[in-house]
Formats: sequence, structure tokens, C-alpha cells
Amino acid sequence: MAVLNKLTSQEAIELENKHGAHNYHPLPVVLNKGEGVHVWDVEGKKYYDFLSAYSAVNQGHCHPKIIDAMIAQAKVLTLTSRAFHNDVLGEYEKYVTNLFGYDKILPMNTGVEGGETALKLCRKWAYKVKGVPENKAKILFAENNFWGRTLAAVSSSTDPSAYNDYGPYLPGFEIVKYNDLGALEKALEDPNVAGFMVEPIQGEAGVVVPDEGYLKKAYELCKSKNVLFIADEVQTGISRTGKLFCCQHEDVKPDILILGKALSGGVFPVSAALADDEVMMTIQPGEHGSTFGGNPIACKVAMAALKVAVDENLSENAEKLGIIFREELTAFAGENDLVKSVRGKGLLNAVLINDTEDSSTALDICMKLRDNGLLAKPTHGNIIRFAPPLVITEAQLMECISIIKNTISEF
Repeated sequence: MAVLNKLTSQEAIELENKHGAHNYHPLPVVLNKGEGVHVWDVEGKKYYDFLSAYSAVNQGHCHPKIIDAMIAQAKVLTLTSRAFHNDVLGEYEKYVTNLFGYDKILPMNTGVEGGETALKLCRKWAYKVKGVPENKAKILFAENNFWGRTLAAVSSSTDPSAYNDYGPYLPGFEIVKYNDLGALEKALEDPNVAGFMVEPIQGEAGVVVPDEGYLKKAYELCKSKNVLFIADEVQTGISRTGKLFCCQHEDVKPDILILGKALSGGVFPVSAALADDEVMMTIQPGEHGSTFGGNPIACKVAMAALKVAVDENLSENAEKLGIIFREELTAFAGENDLVKSVRGKGLLNAVLINDTEDSSTALDICMKLRDNGLLAKPTHGNIIRFAPPLVITEAQLMECISIIKNTISEF
């Protein structure tokens, strides 16, 4: 049963509209409780969560081990800033670097901060190690990328809704086509290119999965030109695609690995950039940091969240159930003209509705899914992303597949 709330859904929505900025357009549902794969609204209705806070709650809502770690640390010490040492940071740094196989970690808070950190590391390395002339370093980004809303992030975006009216844009960024090795190879001919930042699967673009071998060959092209391969795994990391991080599907170890979202199980903002010493040690004291980055609560929460992912075999569960999801929905697509195709990896999947991007069909389907007890959101007009918490069972998944099939069939 949901926690009792004096506000109705409509009253809560009206409060937001009156007193908050209108920078989001949420599905009209007001949630006030979460547990595992389920959430409840203020009226007490129960839903399957198939967005997982954009893959931040891979470990499920309010996982008790993560919550307990947060509460225990919050009672002892919350924040010291990095002006002093604390007794948790080093333990966390050792655990994470050993788990992911890197020399060093630079802890931050939000995913976009992790991305900013990676870009600053890349530029420092370009000048200190590669020898790029001052202020000439270039970083390549994949077309249709999404890694946040800062000025750097929108400067590297090809989506008008992200960059319109935010110029002038940060220089030194260039765009190459995603999943196009020829375009990347040509761009890498410029000796001033320092890095290539790419999502192993483009999440916000609609769960766009590149050709098999693309990441491996892109990495090798970067190595041949002494360019850093930077993987934005904020959404694809922490078991979402069937591996601890997605690049492992092709045995690629990025020069800089960016993590966020499920690094904390969604209970606290925690992000990180991981790299080996040649890259990480280019930044010296006073040259980059964050008041909250590496705070004791964040460190304890992240260790607990990662241990849950490992101990509960979330990667294996995502791999197994993802195959079932795509097989079931692909078969359904063969029988239903409205579904154009199904794509994804692990439990990061998308269904393409056979309609134009300016159609309301995908949104209408999501509204009906809500009515039928499952929450999902459309992206780019005609794509519905399905990404449940990785603690979902096969029986629960099959129930949700039935909901999805029956709902789409209503259209």
C-alpha cells in the first residue's frame, strides 16, 4: 500500500506547474513509493516501472542493502569536502578501481559532471602528454549523442531542442556519424584530435545499437592515432546491457570510463571518471574537483550498489531476460503492423512504432500502458524505451510482456 498523501495526483501536478520551471514534460502520474520493480502513485495504484529512472535504479527501488548503507553513514559523517581526508573515500576508490580494472578514479556527483571530468582529463592529456599545441585540442562526438544539459554537453549535441538558444558554443568539438567507422577514420586524420567520446548504445537517441564490432574497431582506430577512447556508460553501465559495463561485450577497455546513475542504485547522486595513471595524473591539486564529490555517504552508497549488482548477478539476469524480451516482442511485431521493430541489448530495449516522429501514437500507447499498470516513456516521438530494474524475475517480465502486447493490440 502506498504511503498516504494529502495531495491528489492532480493537486500535486498543479503545484509543480505553478511553482516549478517547465523544463520537463512528465507522464501524468504522481509517485510516492517504490520497492523493487514496482512504484505506487498517491492514490495507491501499483505499477511496473519500465524506465528505472533512466537506468539509475538498476538494483530496484529502495534496495534495503543500499538504503541501510546510506542511513548508517548519514548518522556518522556526511560531508568533509576534499579539504580534508575522510575514512571512506580510499576504501571506495580501491574497491571501484579493482572492480573495473583501472589505476585511478575521480569521483563526482552527477552523470554530466562525469562527462565534463572526462573532457577535462582528455584536454589535459592532449597538452601534457600527446603534445597538442595550446588551445588546439579537438574532441570528437557521435552524432545524436546525449550526455547531459551543461553548456559543454549542448555544445556537442546535434539535437536542436538541446542546443537552441544556448550559444555561443564551446569550441573544439566535432561531430562524426555514429556507427560509421569510415567517418571516424577520416576525422582521426587531424593530429590535434585528442579524444572520441561515445555511448556504446545511444540511449536517449532511442536505444540505437551499433553494428557488432563497431566499438572494438573504433577503439583500435583511436589507438592507431594516439587518441583517447572515452566511453559514456552513464546509462549503459552497471549491468544494464548484460555486462558490468557495455564495452565489455567487445572486450574494450576505454581510456576513460564514465559512470553514473546506477552507480548509486538511484538513491544518491554519484558519478565517476575512471582512467589509468597516464591520463588521470595529468590533473594536479586545484585543477578540478567538487565539494560533494567523494563524500562519505556517496562512497558507502556506491560500494553497496556495486556489491548488489555483483552479488545478485544482475548482469546475468539482464542478459537472459533481455533475450526473452526481444524474442517475444519481435515475434509480436511480425503479427502487429503497428510495431516496426524491436532492438536493444540486455534489459535496455526499444520498440519502434511504425509511425512518424511527430505522431502521438507512442505517447498514447504509454498513457494506456500507465492505465494498465506499466510505466514507460516515448523518445523521439515514435520510440518507446523499455528498461525495468534488473532485479525483475522471469515471471514478472512475462506478465509485463503480456501487458505491452495487449496494450499495443488495443491500437
